[in-house]
Amino acid sequence: MDNNMSSGVVRVVVSGVGAITSQGGSAEAFWDGVRTGKVAIRPVRGLPMDGYQTRIGGEVTETPRPRRHRYSSDDEVREPSVDFALVAAEEAMEATGLTPGVEIPAERWGIAYGTCNGGWRSAEHALRARAMGEQPDWRRYTFVPAQAAAEALGAAFGVKGPVLSVNTACASGAHAVAHALEVMRAGRADAMLVGGSDAFTETAFAGFSSLESLATEPAAPYSKDRSGLSLGEGSGMLVLLSARVAGQLGAPVLAEVLGYGLSADGYHPTAPHPDGEGAARAIRGALESAGLAPEDVRYVNGHGTGTPKNDSAESNAVRLALGEAAEKTALSSTKSMVGHLLGAAGAVEGIATVLALRDQIAPPTAGFTETDPQCGLDPVPGTGRPMDLDVALSNNFAFGGANASIAYARPGAVFEEPAAHRPDDVVVTGFSALTAAGDGAEALWQAFDEGTRPGAAEDGLRVARAVFDPDAAGTRKERRRMDRLSQLAVAACRTALEHAGVSDAGERAATGVVLGTGIGPVDSNERFFLPVLSGGPALGNPGVFPNTVHNAAAGQVAMVLGVKGPTSTLTSAHAAGAAALGVAHDLLRAGRADRIVVVAADAFSPGALDGYRSIPLFGSPSGRRYTLAEGGIALVLERAEAARERGAHVHAAVLSHATVSDAAGIGRWDPSGDGVERAMRAALADAGLTPGELTGVWANAAGLAAVDRPEEAAIGRLLAGAEVPVRTPKRSLGEPVGAGAQLAAVLAIGSWRQGPAAGPALINSSSLGGTHTSIVLAPFPTSRMESAR
Repeated sequence: MDNNMSSGVVRVVVSGVGAITSQGGSAEAFWDGVRTGKVAIRPVRGLPMDGYQTRIGGEVTETPRPRRHRYSSDDEVREPSVDFALVAAEEAMEATGLTPGVEIPAERWGIAYGTCNGGWRSAEHALRARAMGEQPDWRRYTFVPAQAAAEALGAAFGVKGPVLSVNTACASGAHAVAHALEVMRAGRADAMLVGGSDAFTETAFAGFSSLESLATEPAAPYSKDRSGLSLGEGSGMLVLLSARVAGQLGAPVLAEVLGYGLSADGYHPTAPHPDGEGAARAIRGALESAGLAPEDVRYVNGHGTGTPKNDSAESNAVRLALGEAAEKTALSSTKSMVGHLLGAAGAVEGIATVLALRDQIAPPTAGFTETDPQCGLDPVPGTGRPMDLDVALSNNFAFGGANASIAYARPGAVFEEPAAHRPDDVVVTGFSALTAAGDGAEALWQAFDEGTRPGAAEDGLRVARAVFDPDAAGTRKERRRMDRLSQLAVAACRTALEHAGVSDAGERAATGVVLGTGIGPVDSNERFFLPVLSGGPALGNPGVFPNTVHNAAAGQVAMVLGVKGPTSTLTSAHAAGAAALGVAHDLLRAGRADRIVVVAADAFSPGALDGYRSIPLFGSPSGRRYTLAEGGIALVLERAEAARERGAHVHAAVLSHATVSDAAGIGRWDPSGDGVERAMRAALADAGLTPGELTGVWANAAGLAAVDRPEEAAIGRLLAGAEVPVRTPKRSLGEPVGAGAQLAAVLAIGSWRQGPAAGPALINSSSLGGTHTSIVLAPFPTSRMESAR
């Protein structure tokens, strides 16, 4: 296999894999089980199962203890989803024979981690303790955010490059692979640890029971007599390397990641489009990006949940995307043997696809009995089938209509190379701001100019609620399906798209949506789980459960506003909005869409605020001066050429972004500010700017001294005496959780209207676990762009 495509596209290979599933504690145990058709779905022992629709699941029976790495000072306080991820990652990393910081610099390693439930099992423990009148161990709350596991992985392996956490429900693991591929093709990393993890929760069993989606016998996907899905738990992790680096180091190569496709259904909160229209667009996107023809695909590792609607919709999607070639293509589901691993499914099933290519065996669909004419493709019944496989697809489709398809190839396979795509500039053509300062950007600008401090004390924590017109979120009927998080997201996106002049239905359908959220749908999770906690699974509300996934808000945006391009949801805690901007920027630069509306939104719940109050950092003297603020802030990012073609007004250009990790662990950061400094310098270098050319730094500082001091020191070293204003809007306006980058971007655009000092601005965002993102925003056009043309 050549190390580089002649087209200039960076080739990316899979060098190592690791897994822990109900089949056992390794990737080979998983593969040995599924290729032979062994069903590892059995009675669940680790949860009380009374009252659910089923008593079975793909449960991990081995104790998931990481061999070398700890993430807590007290081993009695643990989160199973994090343990699963660490165990799988250890196997994958050891398989490569590489150590970050040795063969490849730690700064050139990254992480992309996908999950559906994050650490929600820890939240269930905390909520149960509170219901019993006890004070939960505050460390439980630190495990709840999806970013926690990503940062635990970073600390375990000393990874100091980009760290992303992705939450697109059942497609999270596949989205993690897609985003990692773009990070590497953009030249920001040479190696990425990629995958997903989820553990059983009472909420998941009660939720799928409320939807009547669980089978009482192991799931039988694509079968005429199928009756529902089986839940599973565990983790899958893959190590991706650039082919050039793998060749130089002599690292193992199991497969190549050729490309991916992402799309939004915009159809229903839980059900797929029955014709498979949205999923077909994702499959076609994978083929196009990989330079494949439909007839090149002989095997598809299917989403195959075992529910009537999902299996028939996927079969229709494969037919739509592959045409006549679909009838000669095998489509099987490994969920029939390990269950549906939710956010880990895309990673574990990606591993099955990679090992299918390695061993030239298509894994089977276990339990298959009789062909359903609504499905009808070849499910590989019984046991694995030897096949000549050069390429295979892995499909994952999720609640909220988030679709992903990944194309893998065996080493040495030769296909037509995808045409080189000339990266275009990325510009801002619209924006909106729904904050505690008021409804709209003008209210935000005025509040910042006047130093207004919104909010009020709520039981020792200062909280500021967002102000907005709920009618902007949709009709009363549409709003009935939304929680407050979704309403904020839809209202912000609607206003931003209108501001950008994107009103034509065709333009909207070609627009993507990327969401950043720091705490996600905690309110919906509480509203669903607390009745279950007090009265049992029968009280699980099927109207609330669809909103318990982080990407439900992005799904509502797609449904209400008709945006059906690439979609994703980033959950990098207080840096989530910045991560969303970075992912959208890369998707546009790669030509995956003409425009993407990028929204960051967070809304509070009693449990979320209790969690903040419980963590000692927020009870410190500086914590009492800190304001937590709700918000929904959106930017419309667009390829500059597309914006020119439709005569759009351009407000700014996104020149660059960079994300780095302190590798310090959950809830920890480097007190020296080294990570913040590396992020700022990398973003400036990518933009071709020196610190002295900046007209402003929009700091992450929000009033927590222990967190603000490292950034202050880093900015001081960066500027080295240069007279560049450093602005700290969150100290007055509050910390809008995941929306800090969007807040700063809207304020920076407003500041350029007021005087001659309009020029490049550096925007910082940081999680509370040492993940730092810096973004360079500039008036348009910039001298760099003019010289490029």
